[in-house]
Amino acid sequence: MALHPFIAAMLAKFAADGRPALSAGSPDGARALLAATRPALGPGPEVGPIADVTIPSRGGDLPGRLLRPVGTPAGLIVYLHGGGWVLGALDDFEPLARLIVAESGCALLMPDYRLAPEHPFPAGLEDCEDALLFAAERCVEICGSETPLIVAGDSAGANLGTVAARRLKGRVDLALQALIYPVTDCDFDRPSYRDCSDGMPLTRADMVWFFTHYAAPDQWANPDIAPLRSEDLSGLPPALIVTAEYDVLRDEAEAYARKLEAAGVPVALKRVAGLTHGFARLHNHVAEARQAISELAGAIARR
Repeated sequence: MALHPFIAAMLAKFAADGRPALSAGSPDGARALLAATRPALGPGPEVGPIADVTIPSRGGDLPGRLLRPVGTPAGLIVYLHGGGWVLGALDDFEPLARLIVAESGCALLMPDYRLAPEHPFPAGLEDCEDALLFAAERCVEICGSETPLIVAGDSAGANLGTVAARRLKGRVDLALQALIYPVTDCDFDRPSYRDCSDGMPLTRADMVWFFTHYAAPDQWANPDIAPLRSEDLSGLPPALIVTAEYDVLRDEAEAYARKLEAAGVPVALKRVAGLTHGFARLHNHVAEARQAISELAGAIARR
């Protein structure tokens, strides 16, 4: 399918304006570039109460944000935002979090996990594990009754979520892992890297840059960074994996879905045609993006 007209126009404007790639400058510069997109992307829907919370972690008190639905929560989602382990703030992803809460009827906890390169691997991963442990302990308190616990995330956040789910197997009972275009490997030569890089929102050079800031190259094949390389994926919670047609990460995410399935994990895989990496934050502008998030939230609600 052809690239979605809205995204094609957006990318053409970026090129005409000389917008730099995420990897063209410093981490702080890339963070500012991401933050600058907030006004244009628009808000999320109205939900119930939203509160900043503190999550105890191995690295010290971890900030977080708890969003509640209108009415009694049907479950609790721990949502881990994307940004290549380097970028992303809670404000960047709150509109998406609001949409998931409104569509699923679940409460949602977003931990503000530590970012590289100031805090390289495994700092952010440990924060995400501790957030899941905190959520499991407080689920009844937050939701008012025993409800399902779900881990969800996009891109590097989805990577952190599925790795944390494996590392916490047997300690945290997860009903679902909902992964939007997850990072699952460190192979930058897959066909999707070749075919979906030039001119796209996420390029091969961006991914190399993210990995370089996150960990030393001799660690990249560690299954706690590249979960596709894990020898044992059995016993993980059911997975919903959403990929984008025009995304360098497409092939590895779909390979991860197949490997989970081969390990006996129930998997639902959906590739969204015509869209690129990062489409989840375009839900106010692209109907297909909103539909994909609505379907993901619906799958969460059914759990």
